[in-house]
Amino acid sequence: MPESPTPTATDEALLTPEFLSKLDRLELASKRIVQGRLQGERRSRRKGSSVEFADYRNYSVGDDLRRIDWNIYSRLEKLFLKLFLEEEDLRVHTLIDTSLSMNFGTPTKLLFAKKIAAALSYIGMVHHDRVTVEAFAASLEQGGPGPLRSKSQIHRLLHYLESIQPSGASDLTNATKAFATRNIGPGVVVVVSDFLDKNGYETALRYLVARNFDVYVIHVLSQEEINPPQTGDLRLVDAEDGDFAEITITAPLLERYKRTLDAFKDGLRDWCSKRGIHYTFTTSDAPFERLVLEYMRRNGLVR
Repeated sequence: MPESPTPTATDEALLTPEFLSKLDRLELASKRIVQGRLQGERRSRRKGSSVEFADYRNYSVGDDLRRIDWNIYSRLEKLFLKLFLEEEDLRVHTLIDTSLSMNFGTPTKLLFAKKIAAALSYIGMVHHDRVTVEAFAASLEQGGPGPLRSKSQIHRLLHYLESIQPSGASDLTNATKAFATRNIGPGVVVVVSDFLDKNGYETALRYLVARNFDVYVIHVLSQEEINPPQTGDLRLVDAEDGDFAEITITAPLLERYKRTLDAFKDGLRDWCSKRGIHYTFTTSDAPFERLVLEYMRRNGLVR
């Protein structure tokens, strides 16, 4: 039996041994559980042919004779089939935005996103879910580990996450389209991004909803973006495409900026809510353990 993994010094920026012990007690939640090719630890509400008895139903022509309860037949001279709960496993996908805008803040949004992906993936692996993590910027990158199904594989995941570097502009639509082309639900998809994509998020998230996934959006911004500290004359440069603007920061302009940002956050939250997408907002300097142990539990992603 493999030993419980203990992160090395290079892993500690993402998960600590103390936090791992807390994650061992959690599991990922989903309304949509898919039948696995391998037996998982989850039980679905669907009745199949596993080992846990659920109910009876009348025999119909063509049913499997091996499932007939002959003891009942000997008493009632009627044919009944035994129904069992199917053993199924959950597919859990995490998509991380690694565009250049994510390399901003203290700590950076990208580091926070990596920690989220590490924690959620570990929870899934504890319960032998099928866990994959993929990075995207202008496109969906190849080469991520997975599917991973055991917490003994946590080092493979952490090594991959540590290797991710920010690059390019974000194209969420292109990335989710590529993902949806290769994957069909049910299952869970968690998208971790700042959603600062000039092409918007609506079309991108529709691709995931259309594939019958439980979709969770984790919206990460930095504290510097929420409350910009700058004042005076500035030359602002877009980290992703190089566009720039020269402006003078004044108190009224900061107030208008904050109203615009609040409207953007509220718009994304409301759009998700109307389509059954679970939305969580956080800043990159938020207490990470509290986010996972409290807010994600409250929003139904973990239990």
